[in-house]
Amino acid sequence: MSNMVTIESKPSQAISAAPAPGAAAPAAAAAQSLQVTERAVKRIRSAMAKEGISPEEGGLRLGVMGGGCSGLSYSIKFDTRPRERDRVFEFDGVRVFVDPKSFLYLSGMTLDYEETLMRQGFNFINPNSSRSCGCGSSFS
Repeated sequence: MSNMVTIESKPSQAISAAPAPGAAAPAAAAAQSLQVTERAVKRIRSAMAKEGISPEEGGLRLGVMGGGCSGLSYSIKFDTRPRERDRVFEFDGVRVFVDPKSFLYLSGMTLDYEETLMRQGFNFINPNSSRSCGCGSSFS
């Protein structure tokens, strides 16, 4: 079974972010700037447990890097702790870390998880994306 990352423009049911201890963004700004759906939170939580990442210290790192068919690519991985300048969001006990440069592209985004017979993976629903490529993992 392979995981896919796709870019979508459909509305999604997201849960609100609660500020993590020491978070750089206030609760109101955090709730408006990044969303993670309940399905994505469940998948992140189970994957973190499988990887042995402590939810109290570690979390999911979302980022953007140069490359891909459309100019920018999404980056998603686990990290054992936030970095000094990260924005830290918490969704139902799952922490998400975003570096300041990536936050410029990810602000307003919703992370969803889809599991169907045809595909399985995270969907980046990003209103900042003007176009995406056919593979679904890069955007501009």
